[in-house]
Amino acid sequence: MVTPRPKKSKAQGRSRPKTTTSLRITRSLKSRAVEVLDLLDERYPAAETELDYRNHFELIIAVILSAQCTDVRVNLVTPALFAAYPDASSLAKASAEQVEPFIKTCGLFRSKARNIVKCAKDLCELHDGKVPSDRRSLEALAGVGRKTANVVLSNAFKTDAIAVDTHVYRLARKLGLSRANSATAVERDLMAVLPQERWNKAHHTLIWHGRRCCKARKPECPLCPVAELCPSQETYPDEIHAKMLAAAARRERP
Repeated sequence: MVTPRPKKSKAQGRSRPKTTTSLRITRSLKSRAVEVLDLLDERYPAAETELDYRNHFELIIAVILSAQCTDVRVNLVTPALFAAYPDASSLAKASAEQVEPFIKTCGLFRSKARNIVKCAKDLCELHDGKVPSDRRSLEALAGVGRKTANVVLSNAFKTDAIAVDTHVYRLARKLGLSRANSATAVERDLMAVLPQERWNKAHHTLIWHGRRCCKARKPECPLCPVAELCPSQETYPDEIHAKMLAAAARRERP
């Protein structure tokens, strides 16, 4: 009697595991990514967060406030906010309505006021007023998503992480380091192509480049140190090219 061969499930029959990145990760891609990062690090050796903060509590609140808002604007409102509420305990005792006037110019100020007050309460109730150092606990706090958690982990605790904001998302795609359509997927791609020990600085370097050169509306490709490595490089008429170079020269004058 012949014993029938058991049928393979769909999972068993797959010839290769499903990829977790949006593009094929090759040695060539990794090498180009490192070369891009090296050149950008030369241009922006001092790249770091541009949010002003003095401790972990101020950092997490500032990052929550920075959603859909510039760091410059956040830095304008946080001195008065932290003078009134210097720690999680004091902020937890406030109402959202009391906090709103301090952050009114940040945009989405009502929801942000609710979030930072609730976040402060969570810190007091769950972590004795201290900012936790693990991802799960951070993402359980009000107003804290993956990007905010990554910023706190990398800046406060030096944990290897890549926070993907609008600049990092846009530049990763323009530079051909990702084809993903979500911040989480872009983060996964960057983690695959960049050496882990460079994740933290890469986040800041890409943001600085996005703010200073590779701008969303009009990227300054003639001034870009990685233009030759960028598949999205744009060309401009000679007159505009010359104006960009002249403007850059004026900015560099003492």
